[in-house]
Amino acid sequence: MHDGHSRPLFSFPSSPAASRGRGPARLAAAVTALSALLLTAGCGSSGTTADSPEASAPAAKGFPVTIDNCGVTTTYTKPPSRAVTIHQHPAELMLSLGLKDRMAGTSYPDSAMLPALREDFASIPQLSKQAPSFEKVLDTDPDFVYGGYASAFAEKEGRSRKAFRDAGIDTYLNRENCAGKKGVTMRDTYTEIRTIGRIFGVSDRASALVSELRARVDKASAAVKDARDVSVFVYDSGDKSAFTAGGKGLGNELIDLAGGRNVFSDLDDVFGDASWEQVVDRKPEVIAIYDYTGTTVEQKKKFLLSQPALADVPAIRNKRFVVLPLTDTLVGVRSADAVGALARGLHPERFK
Repeated sequence: MHDGHSRPLFSFPSSPAASRGRGPARLAAAVTALSALLLTAGCGSSGTTADSPEASAPAAKGFPVTIDNCGVTTTYTKPPSRAVTIHQHPAELMLSLGLKDRMAGTSYPDSAMLPALREDFASIPQLSKQAPSFEKVLDTDPDFVYGGYASAFAEKEGRSRKAFRDAGIDTYLNRENCAGKKGVTMRDTYTEIRTIGRIFGVSDRASALVSELRARVDKASAAVKDARDVSVFVYDSGDKSAFTAGGKGLGNELIDLAGGRNVFSDLDDVFGDASWEQVVDRKPEVIAIYDYTGTTVEQKKKFLLSQPALADVPAIRNKRFVVLPLTDTLVGVRSADAVGALARGLHPERFK
């Protein structure tokens, strides 16, 4: 799976992107940089001088903007104009901020696009069904690359943030992937939106979007206020063991806000493995199934319902399942609606 977490093979057909060496791409970047240097140092009329219009042009309103992202500090002197997104949730966030005209390409869609964004999304060139090669991204002449998972900038595939920086391209990684975070909450979603708004000079749009998402979360949470917490087991994948959501990811917060309790909130990671014996012992009342490309939801349900060891688990016995697209559980524009979907699944009596 592209989010950088190692998942069991049960629900993950092997489809890694082809590994591409960095030698040719980095050589090309070096040649480009050298050419620019020679042009600047050579004929004076060819370069930007203190008297040229470009040098004297005023900075864009609200700029420069300095952003510290996952240990990489970038100063933007103007908004990016040719952005490439790797993974779906960054693309949806940019489109929700009205930035279609700033997008030069996108890649790796992993679920159905939000209906309100389908037309705009279809108008943007899709570079690859999975993560594009470094060279493919460079072909779009981007000035900004926005990755949804850490794998967007996989060094072994030639797409490290340093490789892009060496080519003169700024990068941003979804904050959910920042190493060392103590846990992801809805606050991270709001901060992510505001940060992208600052980078692209549309802070007003970002604030409006955050207000809208907050209102949706507050409405769903209010509906289940004072309701008994329903115990929830998240099933992502796995047969020998259960690959589930731990206490450090946004999925854990979504369950809390929806009036539930993640039975593996004590798992000290975003995702991790749990034994089926642990699932049985913790007696979840509802199973939240994460849906994404690969094994279907029906296949996952069939597997869970066919296991004799799980027969007495309340969620299995009562066939109580809630389905969430994996994209809904990430730091992006869908997470607010995920709270509502979970709340209705855990407390249907509150939504009649």
